[in-house]
Amino acid sequence: MTMVIDGFASPVTGGNFVDLVNKGFYTNMKIQRSDGFVVQTGEPDGDAIGYVGKPSKSIGAGKNGERLIPCEITVRGDKGPIYETTIEDEGRGGEATVLPFSSYGAMGWARDEYDPNSGSSQFFWLLFDSDLTPAGKNVLD
Repeated sequence: MTMVIDGFASPVTGGNFVDLVNKGFYTNMKIQRSDGFVVQTGEPDGDAIGYVGKPSKSIGAGKNGERLIPCEITVRGDKGPIYETTIEDEGRGGEATVLPFSSYGAMGWARDEYDPNSGSSQFFWLLFDSDLTPAGKNVLD
């Protein structure tokens, strides 16, 4: 499988994913969800809901030691990503993002519904173009 990772628009998320791939974290991991809407994987066996690793200045720690990745979204025209919030919470929900999240094959980082900084290692692909998200827009994944 070949994936394109945008390290400019999402450097922490992209770097985390590449690090986990290089460590073999996803090797032989089963698909945890496949329901006709998305395919999702990345949850390890055990109590942790994501990759267990050391926190740092930009990466938090979950209740079971999960390495938590802050939400980062780059809005078109911005010089860099916004962190730890959603574009909706910033009052910019109608603006286009650099990485649109609305088409077949788009990869999303799984997070708790109300916590933009809860991503760790779980990710998913959309199986069809979403009618829920207008083209070029992004919602909290």
